Amino acid sequence: MKKPFLPFLIFTFALLSGCSSDENFGNSGEDFLYTEGVRSINISNWARAITIFQQLEAQFPFGQYAEQSQLELIYAYYRNSEPEAARAAADRFIRLYPDSESLDYAYYMKGMAYYSEDSRILGRYLPTDPSKRDPGKARESFADFAQLLNIYPNSQYAGDARARMVYLKNLLAAYEVHVAEFYIKRQAYLSSLNRARYVVENYQGAPAVPRALEIMIEMYLRLGLNDLADASLEILKLNYPDSPQLTPEGNFIVSAQITDPDMLYSLTFGLLGSNKKDAPLAPSRRPVRIEGQEGFTVPESERKRSFLNVISLGVLGDPGTAVVPTTTEEE
Repeated sequence: MKKPFLPFLIFTFALLSGCSSDENFGNSGEDFLYTEGVRSINISNWARAITIFQQLEAQFPFGQYAEQSQLELIYAYYRNSEPEAARAAADRFIRLYPDSESLDYAYYMKGMAYYSEDSRILGRYLPTDPSKRDPGKARESFADFAQLLNIYPNSQYAGDARARMVYLKNLLAAYEVHVAEFYIKRQAYLSSLNRARYVVENYQGAPAVPRALEIMIEMYLRLGLNDLADASLEILKLNYPDSPQLTPEGNFIVSAQITDPDMLYSLTFGLLGSNKKDAPLAPSRRPVRIEGQEGFTVPESERKRSFLNVISLGVLGDPGTAVVPTTTEEE
């Protein structure tokens, strides 16, 4: 059974040995190296192109193709999915050729190196949400494109860079909202408020801004900052009247509960226990508006769990049948 594979192995070894000897460009001329490097790029052989342009740079650092070969090397690294190397090569080009007519291309490719990092196999074929990943690369890409537009506002790459910055801005805003919602689940209301406010202040026009405003309003209420909640509510009604957290009368719908799974719920994969927890708006409950004034819709009662239910992780006792009326200042 092993004998038929022996000729195949010998042929493969000979082929690899031949390829290895053919790729030895140690004594090749500058014109030949550059031509071979360009040919490798044209046939999408990025690894070979990188090897050749590296050899060209080592043998002829001040040759006639030195500047162009650096640009080709940036592109080859980028297409070979080596973003760090592409950015390093772009920085090196910017440092070595500060007066080059292609300097805007180097800045553009710096931004592209991290912009395209998520568009690999996982990003292409799996239903992943890029706004839930680490935004560090997206922030750097955004900064690189912004630097390009600041230095070369009329560059041929400026229009494409602006379009990509819009996408990155929306991506970063959505990420901040995801983090804010995570903090809500952990009852870290101040942290959630800061994240949402950052979106409103820094990512105007992003699709995530309405949700950020809704989070701001609710967090102000939970922290007892009613005046700030009123101001944020007016902004929401004025700019986003179709918000799902606004009633037809213009009142803000406050979430009565937040997701907070207990241990029993987690251990039984949701079969037993509860994943909800009562969340009062603030230490002192907000009074209900009177005389038909528009404002906030506040739950009329709170559910109160018994002590036995709490210490048994929801298995025993009253899970919340007792009702405590909500009072107003007039009462």
